[in-house]
Order: sequence, then structure tokens, then C-alpha cells
Amino acid sequence: MKKIQFYTIKSSGGLKVEISNLGAKVTKLLIAGRDVVLGFKTADEWLAQETYFNAICGRVANRIKDGRFTLDGVTYQLPVNNGTNSLHGGVEGFNTKIWDVTAQSAYEITLHYRAKDGEEGYPGNTDIWVTYTATKDNRLRIHYEAKTDAPTIVAMTNHSYFNLAGEGSGRVDGHVLQVNADHYTPFDETACPTGEILPVEGTPMDFRKPVRIGDRINDPFFAPGRGIDNNWCLCAADAPKELRHAATLQADGLTMECWTTMKGLQVYTGNYIERHEGKSGTMYDEQHAVCLEAQNWPDGINHADFPNIVLRPDERLDEITEYRFV
Repeated sequence: MKKIQFYTIKSSGGLKVEISNLGAKVTKLLIAGRDVVLGFKTADEWLAQETYFNAICGRVANRIKDGRFTLDGVTYQLPVNNGTNSLHGGVEGFNTKIWDVTAQSAYEITLHYRAKDGEEGYPGNTDIWVTYTATKDNRLRIHYEAKTDAPTIVAMTNHSYFNLAGEGSGRVDGHVLQVNADHYTPFDETACPTGEILPVEGTPMDFRKPVRIGDRINDPFFAPGRGIDNNWCLCAADAPKELRHAATLQADGLTMECWTTMKGLQVYTGNYIERHEGKSGTMYDEQHAVCLEAQNWPDGINHADFPNIVLRPDERLDEITEYRFV
């Protein structure tokens, strides 16, 4: 097995980010004197505990209904690892892989992984590049690129677990969240989309104005006692690609904006964090973090009116997400 390593990039504005080649994870994110992502101390702990923490998830992030999809008349069956569904790329998704570092500077690092044809049931040898950049104006930019030698599906996300009060600060009830979306995709009993696209107006999904998370997190609409794990539609499925302001998160005097070229945002409030000792010695638990997972809509391949996630050999995937500290 390749050696797990940790690399540091930083900006002149004070942003300092540690990246691991394990899962292309953001293992530390320091801004305003605090580390705002949950995580662990050692490589062994990163391997064994909460494997999605701060990782790149793919080949397809989020859920695929029954682990099954049809592409160009061929039906593919993926391993199921979340009830009856395939989640975040399967049993051994990108979050479990040790990536290769192909370029590095003081402020930027590029990691590469080649997913082989048939890996986790997906077709096509697919090359993935993820570039993290710490910009001088304190943005962590994530640039996703991919190409394939056969038609496949690709829809990645970064699954960072944020606590803007600092990792180890406990529950995120006091965080204030705004999501710039007029619609959402309701889901069925397995947490996969029903195919409907509904307005947030008049529902607990309406975060168009800032909402204190603690005032909404245990609403019966979500999962009482667990929290939020839902997809917002940032624009129409056929809208042109552009960098959009998806959400704003605030806590303890720190503001973070999420901008993305992708068309959906999954907000997840750490509902299933198991009790683990974090990197500063404190115990992590449920609802101790907020994930702003910029991605395309869940189970997109199985809904014709959802954003397209098919990648063909004559195309190149090119998406950007930025976490801006303002």
C-alpha cells in the first residue's frame, strides 16, 4: 500500500490547509486562529474512523437508487452500501483511495486517481484530478477534472465537516445558515429522490433567509434527533454553468460562503457521527458539524430531468467549488 502523507498549502491572507493523499481529504483548515474541520491525529485513525470525513466522494457522490442505472442501453449494478442504495461511490469509493500528487506549490496541490473500468461496478477507465488552491483572499478552491475512455457517470463532492467555532466545539446549533435555493428534491423512505422538484416556499427547507440551525435541525420534516441531510436545487437542471453563491454559514464571528458551478447542495449536519476522539482530544458526536456538499442532484442518472452526470470520451468534466472566508 502507498504511504499516507500530509501536505500543507497556505495563502498570504492567513488561510492554511492540510491535504492528505488518503481520499484527497482536507485534514486541517486553519483560519482566524482556529481549525474549522473535524478530523483525527494519525494516519491510522484517518483510515479507521469516519471514512467520509473531509474526503472527495465519487465516482458518484450521494445515493444511486438500488445501486442500479442504465447507460446507452446497458444496465449496471453497483454494490449497495447504504440500505438498498449505493452511496458515495460504493464500498471502496474515492474516499478510501490513496491518490498520487502530481503537482504542488506553496499555495496549490493537484492529486490524481485513476478509477479502472468496472471498479465498484462503474464502466470506463476514468482519470480524476482534484486541485486545491489557497487563494490570497482566503478562498479554498476545489477544481474537479475528469476524463474517460468509455461512457460513464461522474459526479463528485467534497465532504468536509465544518464547525466554524473550531473543531471540537460541540454542537452546531448556534451556526446560522442561508441557502440560495428556491427548490429542493424530496426523497423517499430510502433517502433517494422521488423525482419531484418542489418549491421551498412554506416548508422547513426554506433557508433563503438566514436561519439558526438549532431552530430547525430537529424539525419533524427532517430526521428528529438526527438532523438535516437534504438536497437543495441551486438552479434549473438545464441552467448554464456558472459559479453561483450556494450558501453562507456563520458562527463565532466567522463567515464562510460556498460557491460552486454544480447545481445542487446537500446540507448534512453530521447526523451519524459516531463518538470518536478528535484531533484536539475532544469527543465528536452527532450534530457537531455542518457539511455543505456542492454536487449534482442525488440519483441524477435515474431521472431524465435532473442535471446530466454522463461523461463521454470526447468530453472533460470541469467543475469548481469554493469555500470563501469573508
